[in-house]
Amino acid sequence: MIELDFEKMGGLVPAIAQDAETGDVLMLAFMNKEAWEETLKTGRATYYSRSRDTLWVKGLTSGHIQNVKEIRVDCDNDTVLLKVEQVGGAACHTGYASCFYQQVKDGDLVTVGQPVFDPKEVYKE
Repeated sequence: MIELDFEKMGGLVPAIAQDAETGDVLMLAFMNKEAWEETLKTGRATYYSRSRDTLWVKGLTSGHIQNVKEIRVDCDNDTVLLKVEQVGGAACHTGYASCFYQQVKDGDLVTVGQPVFDPKEVYKE
């Protein structure tokens, strides 16, 4: 079994999701040991939600799941890179393909790209 260093950040490791086809960085989240093990077991990106203090299977609510195609671990065993197939075309809960849809330009944040979905329609309560 692969041993990640969960102790450096109080039980969490950063997890970067990258589109396996395009190489675009989709998002950054965190994993605890349970999320890591679920990801390995199911092949679906599973993270730890710090705000909800629970496991979070990416796309369980929206349908925009991440099928893991490849996993890389950094040299210190404390950061994970998931190369994923992003189902539905959007990783960001705001509706954009990537959470990194804002670019710094001349000291301002500029939105780049177009939303893939309307969050009000996807996350109805």
